[in-house]
Amino acid sequence: MLIQVGYEIAFQLPQPAPMLLMLYLHPTRELTTRQPDRLLLTPSVPVQEYYDSFGNRCGRIVAPAGQMSFRNQALVEDCGLPDLQAPYATQAEVQDLPSDVLIYLLPSRYCEVDSELKDLAWSLFGASPPGWPRVQAICNYVHNHIRFDYLQARANRTALEAYRERVGVCRDFMHLAITFCRNCNIPARYCTGYLGDIGVPPSPDPMDFSAWFEAYLGGQWYAFDARNNIPRIGRVLMGRGRDAADVALTTTFGVSELASFRVWADEVVGTPY
Repeated sequence: MLIQVGYEIAFQLPQPAPMLLMLYLHPTRELTTRQPDRLLLTPSVPVQEYYDSFGNRCGRIVAPAGQMSFRNQALVEDCGLPDLQAPYATQAEVQDLPSDVLIYLLPSRYCEVDSELKDLAWSLFGASPPGWPRVQAICNYVHNHIRFDYLQARANRTALEAYRERVGVCRDFMHLAITFCRNCNIPARYCTGYLGDIGVPPSPDPMDFSAWFEAYLGGQWYAFDARNNIPRIGRVLMGRGRDAADVALTTTFGVSELASFRVWADEVVGTPY
């Protein structure tokens, strides 16, 4: 299966400002990219690329005053299968985990592992079988506990606040699920990227970038999605981190106002691959 992904985003800036950009496909997608993504900026300004500590491809610019636009498009190959399911994947003891995954057990900006959610996690999920069934139990709970509402989006809502308010957008579902996983000693990390309406009824809402999370089970990472809570087809990764703070698609060190925003991720029908 081939999927065309891309976006057009524009900001209005009253004065020049440095910006950090995470607007590329994740490096792990390079081997499955038929037409590589190429970031186009209007007006054209130099982009200094780098890789952050989580392995994400990033850029930095100094945006001039006025309207700053970003456009990108890529053609990616996908297996066309739903998220891999491994219901017998086991949960390792903390002392047996690889050192590089331990960071995904710790508190982070939006995932307050060291809060009242710790005792709650064990009371809710302590009786569930460890491993895959426990992560799925967490997803089931979060999926039913939070009501999805774009109009209730808030950039600074934490996992604890999402639990208390019982409303949010996809990032809030993931932050709460990640926090419950970490409290149950299951490493979990936040993911962002494209997820089109492939294999599901099309949504009437405008498309946005999507969030999901990965849990470390049986010696590898598996994708979970507490918002949709069903295996989905065609996730195209852009960034991974501890939570949404690590994978902000744009960060402006100054004043900026979003002027326009459009995202797409569509299956290319009738194209040989």
